[in-house]
Amino acid sequence: MRTPSPVLSVAPLVLPTPDRAADLELRVSLPLPPTGAEAPGDGDRLPVILLSHGQGHSNNLSSLNGYAPLVAFWAAHGFAVIQPTHLSSTTLSLPPETPGAPMHWRSRAEDMSRLIDRFDEIEAGVPGLAGRLDRDRIAVVGHSMGAHTAGLLLGASLTDPDDGTEVELADPRIKAGVVLAGPGRGGDAITPPMAEALPFLTTTDFSRMGTPTLVVRGEKDESAHLTVMGPDWHADPYVLAPGPKTLLTLFAAEHGLGGISGYDVAETTDENPARVAALAHLASAYLRSVLYADDAAWRTAVEAHATGPDAFGRVESK
Repeated sequence: MRTPSPVLSVAPLVLPTPDRAADLELRVSLPLPPTGAEAPGDGDRLPVILLSHGQGHSNNLSSLNGYAPLVAFWAAHGFAVIQPTHLSSTTLSLPPETPGAPMHWRSRAEDMSRLIDRFDEIEAGVPGLAGRLDRDRIAVVGHSMGAHTAGLLLGASLTDPDDGTEVELADPRIKAGVVLAGPGRGGDAITPPMAEALPFLTTTDFSRMGTPTLVVRGEKDESAHLTVMGPDWHADPYVLAPGPKTLLTLFAAEHGLGGISGYDVAETTDENPARVAALAHLASAYLRSVLYADDAAWRTAVEAHATGPDAFGRVESK
């Protein structure tokens, strides 16, 4: 594993976005360059993680202020992590009649593509970031509703419940992804109340989600308010999508996967800091191994965390 670096985290960085219900606010976290380092060359560029938050019961976790246990690790180990506040965030307090409410599923995916479009502005707004974002090594990570967002960017599609059109929001600039406790297939797998409240979930199609993706599910993530299928539902982005895909099943984990959304979060039902640390390592190692063809980080992480009697989970690939 790489020696961790000190981390700089800047928030809120505001990108004026007149055609959006609110300007796009984000947090950017990155490793500090070595003291006295000169302007970065091509070998010093940072791979990028675009991190999409979920919803949940808390206020600030569903915004640029969430997921610190993951962000701190990833930034310390060489990634630039960019976290937008999506329009679905309770921190924005948008009126319920705002177009796209309550989940703003389309806007969420569009937020991530906007960020890539505006990398120059992001670099200019963060001390020490100029010239460091690697445009060729971009990944997306999402948890829960954020995993739905990530899936769309990785190639999943759905039918817009408002007009019946098929929606494809994949961004080819994104080369890899991690889906954390993401929604599975629609149809009769969705509970009737949720199918009525969030009809966009009923038509998810993973058949063209071809981008390399690590799908992470909790062994005890029932998500009974969403699905009648139990924990297996969260494996659908692996089972129903074409390869290359990898599935990580975390033993005894529930929807919070040990507490990834924040430190000491009251809504975490399965708090386990060691599991969170293992997941942070596994996810970053997976992304490195996809983004850098000669990187053996994934094999090393699997040996450390997903093999033997003390394993946190099991891994399968296709």
